[in-house]
Parts: sequence; C-alpha cells; structure tokens
Amino acid sequence: MLLIKNGLVVDPSQNICEKVDILIKNGRVTELAENIEAHSDMQVLDLAEKVVAPGFIDMHVHLREPGFEHKETILTGCKAALRGGFTGIACMPNTRPVADNEGVIELILARARKYGLADVYPIASITKGQEGKELSEFAILKECGAIAFSDDGHTVRNTGVMRRALDYAKMLDALLISHCEDEDLVGSGVMHEGLVSTQLGLAGIPSQAEEIIIDRDIRLAELTKSRIHIAHVSTKEGVEIIRAAKKRGVKVTAEVTPHHFSLTHEAVKGYNTNTKVNPPLRTQEDVNALIYGLQDGTIDCIATDHAPHAREEKEVEYDYAPFGISGLETAVPLAWQNLYLAGHLSLMQLVNALSTAPAKILGIDRGTLKVGKVADITVIDPELTQVVDTGKFASLGKNSPFNGWKLTGWPIMTIKEGKILMKMGDLIV
Repeated sequence: MLLIKNGLVVDPSQNICEKVDILIKNGRVTELAENIEAHSDMQVLDLAEKVVAPGFIDMHVHLREPGFEHKETILTGCKAALRGGFTGIACMPNTRPVADNEGVIELILARARKYGLADVYPIASITKGQEGKELSEFAILKECGAIAFSDDGHTVRNTGVMRRALDYAKMLDALLISHCEDEDLVGSGVMHEGLVSTQLGLAGIPSQAEEIIIDRDIRLAELTKSRIHIAHVSTKEGVEIIRAAKKRGVKVTAEVTPHHFSLTHEAVKGYNTNTKVNPPLRTQEDVNALIYGLQDGTIDCIATDHAPHAREEKEVEYDYAPFGISGLETAVPLAWQNLYLAGHLSLMQLVNALSTAPAKILGIDRGTLKVGKVADITVIDPELTQVVDTGKFASLGKNSPFNGWKLTGWPIMTIKEGKILMKMGDLIV
C-alpha cells in the first residue's frame, strides 16, 4: 500500500482542489480523505507543498517505431513520457510501415506491455499508407487496439474520402484526429508567412492553409454528425472557427501544443532549425488567441506533438531540416509557467487540459483519482526551477528550442498504477 499525505490534490473529475490524503492498494485508489492514518505496512509519501494530479495524458506523440528507431523508440519515448510527468501517451501512425494494419498496432502494444512504463495508445491511419486514397480497415484496427484514427503529418486531401472516413468512424463511435494543412497552399513553405519570413528570406506558410482545412473538416463532421478532433491548432481564425462550431453543437474538440503558446515566429530569427515545426510558430496575436481558447474551453487540451529527430537531421540549412520539436520533457513546466503562473489558467483548468480532458476525448478510463480507479498520478513541485538541458533528455530527440530556458513548475514524481516510476527526473525501472 502507498499513502500519499499532505499534497494539494487537484482532480477536475471530482471538482477537488484541496489538501487530502490518497491511499493506494493493488494499483488503485482505495481512499481519498483528510488525515488517513498511516500503518507500518504502508509506504508513506509526504508531499506537502506539492500538487498531486491524475496522471497526465499526451494524446499526440510520435514514437517513430517501427521504422525510424534512430529518432525514437517505444522504450525511449515511454521513458521521456515518465520524465515529463505523463502516464499515458497516444502515438501517431506515421511510422514505416504505416500503422494501417493489425501487425503494426499489435507490435506497438506488445512492446509497450513488455516495457511496462507509460500506457501507449496506438492511433491508426485514416487511409492506407497515409496516401489519402483508400480507407484503412477501421473496424479491424479498432478491435485490435487502435484508440483513434489520423493521417497526422498529412491531410486527407480528397474531401470525398474524408467524408467517408467520418461516416465510417461514426458507425464505430471512433475518433478522427485531423491534421489541418492545405498542402497545395503550403507549397515549399517552412515558417509562418509574414514580416519575419520576408526578413529572413524563407518561404512562408499562410494561416489560411490551416484554417481552410479546419473549416472543411468541421463542416464534414457537422454533415455526418461525427466526432472530429483538430490537432495542433495554431491560428487565431482557427480558434474562431472551432468556437463557432461548438456553439452550433458540432462534436469537435481541439488541442494546442506548448510550443505554440510559448513561442512566436520571432523565435525563427537566427535560423535555429529547432524552431521549425508544422504548423509553424505564428504571431503574438495568434498566441493570445490560443491562450484565450484554452481559457474559455474552445481548445480542450494540451498535447505536445512530440516529434523527435536525430541530431544530424536538424543540423542542416533551415529549408532542409525536418519539422518537429521534442516536447514530452518540457511540456509541464512550459504550461505551468506560461499558463498558470502567468495567470491565464487556474490550477483546475491546467490539470484538466493535461489529464482529464484528453482522457475523455480518447474515451479511456483515466484522468481521475476517484476511489476504485487506477492510481496514475503526476506530482508537480510548484517552486522547482530548473534549466532545460536537452543533453539529459531520455528521448533520443534533443531537438528543442527551449534548451537553456529557465522554467518553473516541474514534475518530480510519476506514479503508474501505484508504483513510483519517476522521482526527481530519475527513472525507477
């Protein structure tokens, strides 16, 4: 048995934000009350002055395995998740081969079970080979463990195919996650189209390339009465489209990444390829709109879009570098500092965006500390200030624009099914 005492428990699923003790037995929460008496057969953790939350869930991660193990593996990705305070991660299908068949889904699940670290929820591709032409076998893939469907990294360009995908998903009560990018409009763009791209002489990506597809896919979801989740929203108008759709009753949810609410396109000055991400870093006006979207619930959750790359892949000219930021290990302090400490979100809103909301969107029985539920817990030290050191990342991807940043509010403990798997950055496995 594990007894957690004196921590500030924040659980949006029960509307709790108070100092209570948690008793865990056989991997589940058995009691949640004040002043639970400790006994000799209990391991006792005194977490005074710490925040105790349901385990955080990242619903947008690229684990790269199979096929790109030089960038990341399921093992290193899970270790990075634990260091970042995440007890569960959903992984995107743009592997090699693509996760469009039972074999790849079963491989991912088997490897994750073998390591026994963070929960891994595979996302299967909407179309075979992510080619945007022929739908994957949704029913078979869902039955063998796919948590959702996405062609992330690509948009389903054919509107008719996307409509059929939404129809098919509705029959199965499956979630479609949309990567919104009009690839014809993006062209050879590598950053946000605006004054900075002009100054730097880099090809720009207009905001409309994202917004056109957000609007299209939401309208298709409205037509088919299906669920749609909009990945990595980055523009002000994109937030407005989602807000209006929610008011109309469309079944749409959305996510924002820490890099999109923490940086603007000004960060590209200096040509640091670690700032190259898709969708690109936008303007301060866009950042403000994303934060307001989190405040009013238009944007439901925070997801990292963790996209690790090998060092040599990023150490090239900006035009030739791959898109992506390694985000699992900096997400929590970035959110703590730029959203909570900055006064934009309450503690309850922050925990909801990192835990309860993504669990609800994915339809998994997590994101709660209710009695009887699995004891997945993230512990944050609100006073801990550290400098980001990518050299210490558990992820193989060191590609972060936040290297050297001083951040406050780090996860200091990750508890999985009642077992402490990370403490003060060190993995206990």
